[in-house]
Amino acid sequence: MSEQGPAWGIEPVPERLRVLGLVDQLLLWGNLSVSLLVIVAGALVVPALSLPYALLAIVVASVSGCAMLGVAAAIGADGRVPSMVLLRSPLGRRGSWLPTGLNVIQCLGWAVFELLIIATAASALSDELFGWRGKPVWTVLFGAVALALAFLGPVGFVRRYVRKVAIWAVAASLGYLTWWAIDRSHLQAFWAAKGKGGFPSFWAGVDLLLASVISWTPLAADYSRFSRTRRAAFWGAGIGYLVPAIWLFGLGALLLLARNISDAAAIPAAVAAGGVVSVLALVALTVDESDEAFANVYSGAVSLQNLLPRVPQRLLVTVVTVVATVGALVIDLGNYMTFLFLLGSFFVPLFGVQLADWLLHRARYVRADFFEGPAVRVEQIAAWLAGFALYQYLLPQGPSWWLDLIGHTAGPVDFTASLPSFAAAFGIALVAGIAGRWVRGARTGAAGAAGAAGAGGAGSS
Repeated sequence: MSEQGPAWGIEPVPERLRVLGLVDQLLLWGNLSVSLLVIVAGALVVPALSLPYALLAIVVASVSGCAMLGVAAAIGADGRVPSMVLLRSPLGRRGSWLPTGLNVIQCLGWAVFELLIIATAASALSDELFGWRGKPVWTVLFGAVALALAFLGPVGFVRRYVRKVAIWAVAASLGYLTWWAIDRSHLQAFWAAKGKGGFPSFWAGVDLLLASVISWTPLAADYSRFSRTRRAAFWGAGIGYLVPAIWLFGLGALLLLARNISDAAAIPAAVAAGGVVSVLALVALTVDESDEAFANVYSGAVSLQNLLPRVPQRLLVTVVTVVATVGALVIDLGNYMTFLFLLGSFFVPLFGVQLADWLLHRARYVRADFFEGPAVRVEQIAAWLAGFALYQYLLPQGPSWWLDLIGHTAGPVDFTASLPSFAAAFGIALVAGIAGRWVRGARTGAAGAAGAAGAGGAGSS
């Protein structure tokens, strides 16, 4: 494998290819955190919440979500295999197929949304500058850019693109956009104004923002497996994502309040109309948005390798890119909030199960855990589904057909659903794992005693 064309599959990454240090990880996750969709997510919590409560929700969600992300990256650096292959240990080799399918859907969905927001921003720019929108053309163009970046792989992406291009453009554009938002803001009035109420409430807002962060945990190991150490992976992912996330979530809330934008998805067009320098800032941010499209295309392909390990990675990358690009041509951003909540309800408890299993292995995975374990671990799948059910009980979210199916549209209390569902899945998985080890140990002991008794009887005769 080289930086020019890495396509490492599902086998553990050898030491010679674990080349990403702390700075590399910080740059990688910092760039992945910088996204127009993160700005959009921050805009979704106001004006229902007042600005102080919105910022508090942002901090709570970002800190808790990035702590989980950092641990997920550390587990990936320990196991040295992709995220979906890691799940073979707690769920079984075939048991991992279910979250793999969901993660492929997630990656496709995120890739669609990323290409949508890129094309929306680019078409706003071209309309402002040339009177021509050309959204389908921009969608296809940036789909091709995402494909080219995915062919680089994580190491080449960080070393050849992030370090040399993306980080400088992003820093300059975010600095300007922050000034542009504050310039028209009456911060004292915004701070004193009360929230209008309605949806989301404070805790629902925490869940919404947390879902945006936690959606990266099923992808973290795809990149941290190339990390030199677990410590570099943990701090690189946790801190690298945390600082820009808080910044951008807050920027989104402020932009909606300051610019009187009623639709969060209209933010790119509003930025484009802000003047020449603002246009240049949006150009840089739009180009950087390709990072997220790359990540979801690449991880979608790597996830599919858990099901199709013999299919060339580049072929899978191409297929995922084509499907995402076609989706971006026919889908809009209308279901973005529902999409985030639904992802959170699946992947928050799934990470709880993964963490419990890793701790049961004394925080040290070996190759046999992924390639020589049982086909299915029913008890751990049950723990995951129990956490998912608790999330949906506390905060039922999903498409209308799903809410009609479960017949449950409102939770019993106004509290976060993410943290209880994580705790429940973690606790059940931990207890089930300990009980399973005790049962297996008892069976092994009984079999050994029976064998010894048989040998003794044969010797007596």
